[in-house]
Amino acid sequence: MKTIENNIEAPYRNVFDKYFSEMLHEESPKLVETGPYISISRDFGCMANVIAQKLADILTQRCTNKGLSREWQWLNKALLQESAKALELSPSKIEYVFHSQRKSVMDEVVSAMSTRYYKSDRKIRNTIIEVIRSIAKTGNVIIVGRGGVAFKNDNPRSLHIKLTAPIEWRVDRISINYHKGKQEALKTILEIDHERKFLIDSFMGYSTDETLFDIVFNRATMDDEMIISTIINIMERKNLI
Repeated sequence: MKTIENNIEAPYRNVFDKYFSEMLHEESPKLVETGPYISISRDFGCMANVIAQKLADILTQRCTNKGLSREWQWLNKALLQESAKALELSPSKIEYVFHSQRKSVMDEVVSAMSTRYYKSDRKIRNTIIEVIRSIAKTGNVIIVGRGGVAFKNDNPRSLHIKLTAPIEWRVDRISINYHKGKQEALKTILEIDHERKFLIDSFMGYSTDETLFDIVFNRATMDDEMIISTIINIMERKNLI
């Protein structure tokens, strides 16, 4: 299994190549649902990338065993990079959207005057939304973060997961992994948790809560293998695989 996130410039043999160009260049794009998708949202400190990678490998192997040529992808930062590519901008120019920020009026004026590649805040946000929506519609993809749960209605054959843990558990891990004091770690956790919820709320158009998700895992009490096996079991029972 090859992840786009690790090789974004490689020739595309995945959902981006097949559907993304249609979304951008056709007046009435016809995106065909080809499979289920999974979203994994997480509170800061509840790592998800390893789970996504292992899960994609297992799901791809299951397809192979059934004689199906379907490769599951897992996406995180690649969504930002593809959105930037569509807008002909650097990823750094649009990353603010994922941090619960908007351009000020002065930012808009300065940007418009300083570059011929100016894109409005609305254009940037709408493009990001359409990129993620198109990927969710294709299926056979695991979207980590990036507000992926907000597109559940675009592909009902989906499963939406939230990873969380007690604040004390997360503070300890952020302190160790990022070499921060506990007060600084707590401050960072609260800020990033707010950003992530704001992103989902802004995509959904209302204030959400954990009932948006199909299942919530406590990372303090469940390891990677327990979470992955539970997800596989639920997907089987929901006839998603």
